[in-house]
Amino acid sequence: MAGWGEDGRHFQIAALSGLLALNLAWVDFGAGPLGATLALGGALGMQALCTYLWRLPHFDPRSALITGLSLSLLLRTGDPALYAVAGALAILSKFVLRLDGKHLWNPATFAIVVLRYGTGEVWVSPGQWGAALWFGAVLVFLAVIVLQRSRRVDTAFFFLGAHAALLMARAAWLGDPWSIPLHQFQSGSLLLFAFFMVTDPRTTPDHRLGRLAFAVSVALLAHWLAFFEQMRDALYLALFALAPLVPVIDRLLPARRFIWTSSTTS
Repeated sequence: MAGWGEDGRHFQIAALSGLLALNLAWVDFGAGPLGATLALGGALGMQALCTYLWRLPHFDPRSALITGLSLSLLLRTGDPALYAVAGALAILSKFVLRLDGKHLWNPATFAIVVLRYGTGEVWVSPGQWGAALWFGAVLVFLAVIVLQRSRRVDTAFFFLGAHAALLMARAAWLGDPWSIPLHQFQSGSLLLFAFFMVTDPRTTPDHRLGRLAFAVSVALLAHWLAFFEQMRDALYLALFALAPLVPVIDRLLPARRFIWTSSTTS
């Protein structure tokens, strides 16, 4: 396993763990200890099982920890067992649903969308952790550090720039005060999505121009789903729907493939 500072996933785990600890100890934005334990247990358990079934040389918990922590912060359900199902389903998807060595879907996004529309018993946290600018700034700072190490910080800025432009354009069209798009932008779940999901280096295009096209497309589709179809889970559904286009973009715009470590399964 790579040294602590050599793999950006370690910084992702630290950032997400810090957010979860902050939620449990101080700022309550809906994540509970039982749900978090079950989501992490489901993800790590499936990682261990797939390591055995795929005859991998060693158990690597990093991807499972990132997925389990993301689900802990985002997923909500009245049935605790679904947290464990979500974690297990997410990790199973990255082993089974692959093409040319890359995952077809971000694991957490896959689990959220499948369970949301397959069971109707889960939903995504609205993400209003408090609109204090300092909290958003801290989260962005942590995420930027993470993404600079995975060379996908550009994707986050492409997506957030497109999303902000669409919100402002809508406000201008409707004659709304600027406080409305500003409030819509100050969402914890939006930042988690932008910095930990749409930027996943194993499920985004390899070429920078491809990442730009993909990020803007996700923002456009999410905007349409949210404001014209009135779908609350628009971000995740948009990413889920457009993810299968990534292999096509990679064929059209070939570039060097990103690899976290020597392992090709995480």
